[in-house]
Amino acid sequence: MTQLALSRAVLDRLAHVSTARGAPNLGERLASLDRWVRADLIAFEAELAALPRGARVVHAAAHHLLDLRGKHLRPLCVALTSRFGDGFTEQARGLAVAVELIHSATLLHDDVVDVAERRRGEPAACVVYGNAASIFAGDWLLVAALRRIAAAGVEGCLDRMLGVIDEMIIAESIQLERRGNVTGARADYFAIVEGKTAALFRWAMIAGARVARLPPAAESALERFGLHLGVAFQAVDDELDFADCTGKDPLADLREGKITYPLVVALERDPGLHPRLVGLLAEPAPRRDELAAIAAAVRATGALAATRALAEDHVERALAVLDELPAGPPRDALVTVALASLERTS
Repeated sequence: MTQLALSRAVLDRLAHVSTARGAPNLGERLASLDRWVRADLIAFEAELAALPRGARVVHAAAHHLLDLRGKHLRPLCVALTSRFGDGFTEQARGLAVAVELIHSATLLHDDVVDVAERRRGEPAACVVYGNAASIFAGDWLLVAALRRIAAAGVEGCLDRMLGVIDEMIIAESIQLERRGNVTGARADYFAIVEGKTAALFRWAMIAGARVARLPPAAESALERFGLHLGVAFQAVDDELDFADCTGKDPLADLREGKITYPLVVALERDPGLHPRLVGLLAEPAPRRDELAAIAAAVRATGALAATRALAEDHVERALAVLDELPAGPPRDALVTVALASLERTS
């Protein structure tokens, strides 16, 4: 197994989604995927590690996050999609690094906005180096990413990324405006998820498709795959906010008053939760037992099961879209990625 988080364990709980798609043994599929893309991921990791370290605090803050190594799912999407064509070429690798840098930039910024203390199980860069350094490190990574996209010279990729960044800023703005307002608002939730999380997945699929020189219809299908994968990914993330066995700070989203799908569902099913949540969020530092009581009330509504159902529904949609693409190893690998997104634990 590589450092890729998707293949960290043999997974045996696939629910109806994987069984229906003829993939009852995800562990075997992940092992096969690992063997197939190992060289691509090694090349990607080497280029990411070669990002200048320098002596400035912004370099240290950026590498503090990069060295923690995330799941690298977005770069993996570029790598797999590029294999519909000539494979993980220098162009594709540059775009894969770019999407990871932009994702990392958003995390550095998010941790400052959210006053987060931990990221990937370790102290956040803003805790170690300060808020200003974390913000400037994110800016530095963003510029480095845009330069790589421009250098790759793949038609339309830079313009599409500028559009994606605009979408992400608007989504962040909606989330900021809604912070602490715990009224269940499905429309706002999906506007945030599709703009903040799914947008980068969409771009990764488009970038790989353009490197592979796929026709417009195939590119459109892959973009829709990225949308559904992104929504499923976020739904699982929302579910994990209520777990205590991840690298995430447990109940961090709940403490910050963010709209998550479990809260949307719980408030629809039990309106009496609203005043309790308002009271909780009015406290400058909610007690752990208060948070635990609210979390238990959310679980009692069946909201986590509904969140899992949302994730499975979007994985089903992603898999249906793949039927529009040529059969072969790249399509099979994307099926594995979609299935594995349901089973991650961090």
